[in-house]
Order: sequence, then structure tokens, then C-alpha cells
Amino acid sequence: MFKSTVADLLETALIERPDLFLIDFSIEGDNQIKITIDGDSGVLVEDCMFISRAIEHNLDREDQDFSLEVMSSGATSPLIHKRQYKKNLNRVLNVKTTSDELEGTLTEATDGEIRLEWKVREPKPVGKGKVTVKKEANIAYGNIVEAKVMIKF
Repeated sequence: MFKSTVADLLETALIERPDLFLIDFSIEGDNQIKITIDGDSGVLVEDCMFISRAIEHNLDREDQDFSLEVMSSGATSPLIHKRQYKKNLNRVLNVKTTSDELEGTLTEATDGEIRLEWKVREPKPVGKGKVTVKKEANIAYGNIVEAKVMIKF
């Protein structure tokens, strides 16, 4: 009952803010509500406050004691939602698949797959020395075990 009420309030808040989307939602022992959101243009503190108020102001603490934590998906958190890939176009990702691990620039994110591109030095086909070769891979979402944005300084 409590979880479905919170879920309904959360869904209503996200309908009001279509630029935000849910990454994780749980209610742990002692009614500890934890919500992680992301946004097509990132997440501001005000966005977390909006979601928090939409839930907290519609629950009665006299009825049910609870704690509420609303946070944004961290920069080092793995990408979970397809919309997270689209917002990270042209950034370098480390992608672990069911059979491989690749690092490259995310150049495309469709509804079914992503495309990574990277450059690698390989021996020349003829003669001595090496040549830079551009590589690319299309990876279906179903084959991605984990994908993270690589933070470069």
C-alpha cells in the first residue's frame, strides 16, 4: 500500500517533468524511500527538490513515518537507461559486453544499439612501422553488461 502510493506520486511528478527519468526506486526497512533520477540535460539540486516535495507533501507523517532521499545518478555510476546513452553522445565510454571490453567515443545511440568509435595503432599491411586505424563497433543494449562514462581531466 505505502510503496504503491509513493510509486504513484513519483510517476505523477515525472509526468510533470518529462525531461527527468527514473533510474532506481526502493523502499527499505523502516520506510526509507530512496530514489535516483537522471535528466536529459543533467540533474540540478532543484530537480531533486521537486521530486522530493511532490512525494513528501502528499504523504502524512502522522499516518506513516518515513525518510526520503532523492539523488541524481552519479558521474561514475553505470549507465542503465537508454536515455542516458543519448545524453552522453560524443563522450568516451568503457563498455563491458558479454564477450569483450571496449573503450571508445559514443557516436550513436538508437533504440536498439549504440555505436562506439576509437583509433588504434596497427602494423602497416606492407613494410615497417604502424598506421592509425579507425575502428567502430555496434553493440546491442542486450549485450551490454556494464557501461560507464570515462571522466577525463
